[in-house]
Formats: sequence, structure tokens, C-alpha cells
Amino acid sequence: MNFELTEERQMLQDTLRRFLADKYDVKTRNEILESERGMSADIWAQLAELGVLGALFSEEDGGFGGAGFDIAVVFEELGRAGVVEPVLETCILGGGLIAVLGNETQKGLLETVIGGEVMLALAHSEPRSRYDLNRVETTFADGKLSGHKSMSLGAPNASHVIISARESGEVDAQDGISLFLVPVSELDMRATPMMCGGMAADIYLDGVAVSDDMRLGAAGAAFPHLETVFASAITALCAQTLGGMESATKLTVEYLQTRKQFGKPIGTFQALQHRLSDMLIELEQARSAVIGAAGYLEADAALRDRYVSGAKNLMGRSGRMIAEEAIQMHGGIAMTQEFELAHFAKRIIMADSMFGDTDHHLGRFIALSAA
Repeated sequence: MNFELTEERQMLQDTLRRFLADKYDVKTRNEILESERGMSADIWAQLAELGVLGALFSEEDGGFGGAGFDIAVVFEELGRAGVVEPVLETCILGGGLIAVLGNETQKGLLETVIGGEVMLALAHSEPRSRYDLNRVETTFADGKLSGHKSMSLGAPNASHVIISARESGEVDAQDGISLFLVPVSELDMRATPMMCGGMAADIYLDGVAVSDDMRLGAAGAAFPHLETVFASAITALCAQTLGGMESATKLTVEYLQTRKQFGKPIGTFQALQHRLSDMLIELEQARSAVIGAAGYLEADAALRDRYVSGAKNLMGRSGRMIAEEAIQMHGGIAMTQEFELAHFAKRIIMADSMFGDTDHHLGRFIALSAA
């Protein structure tokens, strides 16, 4: 197989890498993390101007990409620089659902998303749902939403939030789940910063009135579309984690070459060379897993989900190993906010808890393989 990027994707990667290397240093990131919104409106506008947001949507939706490898290229670079802006939340989760299910009016939002004017979010997870997409306790009845959505990624900065609710069936049935595009002005939201950067929110729905024009797609038929969009989100998260793992490994190599002990760079010590070799092996395995997930993102659902779960399981294991080894070989400096390894390590570790951890996806991979 030819694993080289197309000319367009190579140009996108080079442009984004140069931009982030110039604009997204440790000082800038720390200022963003300490800001009230947990993101930079200026960086967001420049990402839109560069066409980065448009690369995550198909031509039919006003973009110029949207395929698995477009997603992988963009998020690997975002992960490499430790970007905390809500690209995944807006373009993959929120924008992805509107692209698949939205009517003509709702799809009009995508133009403003691609232009960097509007941000979106998805409120699907609940306190008792864990990682099961089909478990939805929030209800829609008599034109009103009632329930509690927890850790809705990117919601505090969004103008609209897509909310999942059950119209029929048991609490864990796949059928009966609907989606509604609701302006944030209608929602009771409690925002919180996340440890790995970015913002999330708990949303309390106490009889929130929604009209028919807020519905995305057909009533009770959202589940397969949620699976499709979450497959893209997991692939994006894996690519983003890969970028963070690459940066953590690069920082470790540089540190081993400059830090001296007994008059020699510590990188000359064989024990540390062996540990670094293990990191590089895990990194290459992770890269292969991301390529596999991105390559099968447009395949049939069962095959797609098997590759996606396999990648997410491996990224959780390999990512933790690289983060822990990088911290141990750096020593105390690795835990300081002024040194960017601490940020990468947090994002790598926290990524395992998003959209299903290693145990969840191992079980899912086994079940899909048996089927």
C-alpha cells in the first residue's frame, strides 16, 4: 500500500504545522488555558481562514475534504501542537451530525462553522450512560426535553447544542433516540474547565420547549448516525493522541541528548536507550492503528467499528506507556506547567477516558470480531 499523503493533504499538513509552530507556543497555550473561555477566538479565526475547518467537511457540505485521512492529518497536527480549541466538538460531533441529518435550513449553519463564526457541541453522555451510545435517559415528550446531560464537550463556547433524547423504547434501546438542535440561550448550563484543556458543561433540562424545526432527522432514528459520527470522533481523537505522543517522544529525545550526568548525556546510558526504543516501537504501532482506522472510516459499519475500537484500545495502552516513560526520564521538570510535556501527558492520559476507555473498546473489538 502507498501510505504517502496526496499533494493536497501534504500541503494542508505543512501549512498547519508551520502555523502552529509559529503561533502556538507554551506561553500562548498557558494563557489560553487560564482564560475564561479556555480557547482563543483569534486562533479559531485563523484556523478557519487557513481552511483547516473546511478540510473536515465534504464538498457537498461546503468543505473540501471530510474523508478519514483528512481528519487524521488535521488532528495529528493539532495534537502535535497541543491545541485546545474545540475543533473536534464543533466540526466532527456537532457539524458531522448536521451534515448527515440536517435539513436545508440547519445545514446553513455549516457555512458559518467552516467560516469560524459559529461553534457547535453535542450533549449525549449522561451520568449513568458510561460509554454506551444507546443508553439515553433524557426524554422528549409533549414538545419538551427533560433530563441531565453530563460533560458535554465544547458546550460552553457553542452557539447551538445538539441534544439527544428518548422518544420511545427502554432506556438502553437503540431505537427511539432523537436529536434536537437547541440554541444555548434556552439551556441551563454549568461550565467547567477540563484537566487536559478545553471546556465542558453539565446541562440540566427541566422541560425545555423545542419546536419541530429543531429536530435533526427522523424521530427515533438517530442511533446509527450517532455511531457513524462517534467513529469519526474516535478516529480524530486517536490521531490527536498520536500527535501528542510524537511531541512527548521528541521532547524526551532532546532531553536525553542535553541532560548530563557523570559528565555524559544521559542518552548514552544503555538502560535509557532501551526504554526510548520501546517508546519508538509503541509510537509506530500507534501510527499504524490510526492509519487503519482512517482507512476504514468509510467502510461498512461492522468493519469500520472494529478498526476504530482496535485503534482506540491500542492508543490507550501505548499512550499511557509513552506518557509515563517520558515523565520518568525527564524527572521533576516534566510536571511543571512551564514545560509543555506536562500538557501533552495530560491530554494523552485523558484521551483514554473519552468515547470509551481501553477496556470498553477491547470488549467491543472482541464482540465485533466474533460477530
